[in-house]
Amino acid sequence: MEELREEIKELLETKQYTRLRQSLEEMNAADIAAVLEEMKEEELLKIFRILPKDTAADVFAYLEVDNQQYIITMLSDKEAGVIIDNLMSDDAADFLDEMPANVVKRLLSNVSPETRREVNDLLRYPEDSAGSIMTVEYADLKENLTVAEAIERIRKIALDRETVNICYVLDSGRRLVGTVALRYLLLSDPQDVIGDIMNENVISIHTHTDQEQAAAQFQKYGFTAMPVVDNENRLVGIITVDDIVEILQEEATEDIEKMAAVMPSDRPYLRTSVMEGWKKRIPWLLLLMISSTFTSKIISSFEDALSVCVILTAYIPMLMDTGGNAGGQASAIIIRGLSLNEVAFKDWFRVAGKEIRIAMLCGTTLAAANFVKLIAMDHIAIPVAVVICITLVCAVMIAQIVGCSLPMLAKKLGFDPAVMASPFITTIVDALSLLVYFSIASHVLGL
Repeated sequence: MEELREEIKELLETKQYTRLRQSLEEMNAADIAAVLEEMKEEELLKIFRILPKDTAADVFAYLEVDNQQYIITMLSDKEAGVIIDNLMSDDAADFLDEMPANVVKRLLSNVSPETRREVNDLLRYPEDSAGSIMTVEYADLKENLTVAEAIERIRKIALDRETVNICYVLDSGRRLVGTVALRYLLLSDPQDVIGDIMNENVISIHTHTDQEQAAAQFQKYGFTAMPVVDNENRLVGIITVDDIVEILQEEATEDIEKMAAVMPSDRPYLRTSVMEGWKKRIPWLLLLMISSTFTSKIISSFEDALSVCVILTAYIPMLMDTGGNAGGQASAIIIRGLSLNEVAFKDWFRVAGKEIRIAMLCGTTLAAANFVKLIAMDHIAIPVAVVICITLVCAVMIAQIVGCSLPMLAKKLGFDPAVMASPFITTIVDALSLLVYFSIASHVLGL
């Protein structure tokens, strides 16, 4: 890719525009976009103007939002309208959704009435719903058409459709009544009627279905495209697998950020300013810092006990870290299970029971190894070593119960389970582990 970028840059600098256009026409739109992302803004605009309008629209859809906005603002209203007109409706809606309202109004005034209607229809759906990510460029057929007539219609509309591998059969009220695969049409008798050969068992998605649920439907059925219907079962669009790949990537990124106690961002890391990074991280850091004061309160309330047996202080970090790590493991596994619909809140007793058994095995193993280390290497008195090891078992058990319970509770209450991830759980586990530690030490050592 680096060699390709240098070649394109050289052709641009030497003003060999004909050769540059020929080279670009031989490339895939996604590869052109990847090269343009590495260019300076003025170079990016020059190359973009050289592209044929159809190719330019395809490349535009692959660019980052910042570069899309730069290009649109530098083009004339007429040129920008041509780009929007040549985009797939879902790509156009995604781009315009990121633009200021006054810019959207200006752009839509320079596109065709059909594009304006399609984009406005998509923009009215709730964010992150199936309706907001669908495209209206699908292949539809009437159920009374013959196979020959259907193939002739597909030939006429194919270039303007997202996909024609699956055609959607509609009745007179545009209600979805069936589907038929293109390959099945090619193998059927030309005089067969679509209504007789179509598949009537249609799996569809509602316009207001959450995009994560839509992605789950794709994973379940293995489809490359799925119809989207309204309340009256009228076909309004389709979602294709490329949209689902983007959704899965976005949702995975969002979950990772939330699990690390960072506010989600839709901008690439290198395009995020220092101030934006600060705004995304500081709220959680402040919350976690304030919540950590409970840990300090617990330690200060046992100052007298610690002054009698100072050695207990040395093992506080180890107990807290081990508990936090155990809780983080449990929460990560449960959050993943929730996202894949492998577990639900109704499974809490089964999950908690399993985590308790795992915690007993992990805690006992860690305690045994730690006891040997405390006696053989640290030369700690046996009663103190017993206190530390019992606390270790309890800390792991508490951590794993909390780690599995909080994400499931969050899901039940309608929150994102990823919010209840390692940093949040660690704070809770630290406080509980300290309470157990000092309680056990008070009873065993008589502090």
